[in-house]
Amino acid sequence: MPGTPVRGVLLDLEGTLYARGAVIDGAARAVDALRDLGVGLRFLTNTDSKPAERIRRELEGYGLTVASDELFTPVVAAAGLLTAAGARTYPLVSRELREVLPTLAGEPPYSHVLIGDCRDTLDYAALDGAFRAVRGGARLIALQTGRYFKRADGDHLDTGAVVAAVTYASGAEARVLGKPSADFFALAAGSLDVPAAECVVVGDDATTDIAGGRAAGFRTVQVRTGKYEDQRAEGLTGQASAELGSVTELPRLLREWGVA
Repeated sequence: MPGTPVRGVLLDLEGTLYARGAVIDGAARAVDALRDLGVGLRFLTNTDSKPAERIRRELEGYGLTVASDELFTPVVAAAGLLTAAGARTYPLVSRELREVLPTLAGEPPYSHVLIGDCRDTLDYAALDGAFRAVRGGARLIALQTGRYFKRADGDHLDTGAVVAAVTYASGAEARVLGKPSADFFALAAGSLDVPAAECVVVGDDATTDIAGGRAAGFRTVQVRTGKYEDQRAEGLTGQASAELGSVTELPRLLREWGVA
């Protein structure tokens, strides 16, 4: 694909570098090859159940070395946003995040409601509390709005379903911090000091990685791992600038496109 040389890569994690609890064959070598090309790297994930440092340690277990400043998550974005706002936050998130997020309040009034992965805390009372806080004027913040995620034992309900319940009941709209938010991609590229025209978004999910990257003005590459087969069956694929069998083919593609 002709065009401006590539200086930065925004690389999805789950489904792209690892899937169903195992690293994608050759993914670690592909990351090393990207570093050898000299492009700036940011690793993007919508994982919203755990702190960024824990994610980084888990990546090391897959043989993937990622520096702290290379990892972008919606949890990191939320912490900065809520702190800057001086928020009093109602948390519908995991227990682990409750221990590390700032501005959480035990009782009303609430200025914000934060919804993330809450599989270990969700019950009717918690969901109703989020609804009541939003009806009381709190701003609704979603760490991400994925429909489902994949694990070794199959598919599981994701955060987007919980967000949809609160928005439907309350009539409010959620501000989304993770993919496919254009702000999320722009922030990652900005940290590399690379404009969108010189940056590529790579991922397996057509509805978050590809749709979000395209909307934010990036070239996009969809890999045929992770969610790809499910989404191809749904007619959701085919919108990326390029498709690859896996991330192992990415260094070759970038050399063809040109690397600054």
